[in-house]
Amino acid sequence: MPSHKSSVKKVRPVQMPQRANGKLRVAAILEAAAAVIGEKGYEGATMAEIAARSGTKIGSLYRFFPNKESVADTILVGARENIDAVFDRFDARVTVLSIRALADDLMAVIFELFTRPAFMKLLDAGQDWSVKREEFRSALQQRVAKTLMIHTPKLSNKSAADIALVVMLNAKAVATHQAFFDHSASSAPDEFRDMTRLYLQSRLRSLAGA
Repeated sequence: MPSHKSSVKKVRPVQMPQRANGKLRVAAILEAAAAVIGEKGYEGATMAEIAARSGTKIGSLYRFFPNKESVADTILVGARENIDAVFDRFDARVTVLSIRALADDLMAVIFELFTRPAFMKLLDAGQDWSVKREEFRSALQQRVAKTLMIHTPKLSNKSAADIALVVMLNAKAVATHQAFFDHSASSAPDEFRDMTRLYLQSRLRSLAGA
């Protein structure tokens, strides 16, 4: 059974400021951290470089964040909180979408979440220190499944969860290899979109009465 060190380790919690200047400083730190982690990965990123990139004194950085793990966790928590806002907007219009449009829009929404700076690097980091990654994956799968059931109410919870996972993996595959696709002028992203359209049509058409 994997150990999640962050769930048991005694570490001073992140200090989130109340004043406007402090909030701006923390936002700059997190933006810089996302850029550094996006470029170098979690292991390659250092607190010193995050401080320099954000124009923050190293002492001030440690005043807000006790270690690099807490910075990464805060980035993932912010991404997790953003899921609900993104899908609340999406779900408000999902009932009028065709299955083809549903497939395209779901791929686009998930792709945008996966391609935020540092995000893929953190989700794929070979660390067992953070439960935040699993919380994000679970939350995203639940929201995609909920969207599918709003669109197709006859879909069972189990089927919706399974379908959601397949759509997530397709979007992640495109996000993971985007740089290669861009460099090679590959049509693979279109193939993944076509595959998702055909997959959702095969699973939802009879239930949706399309």
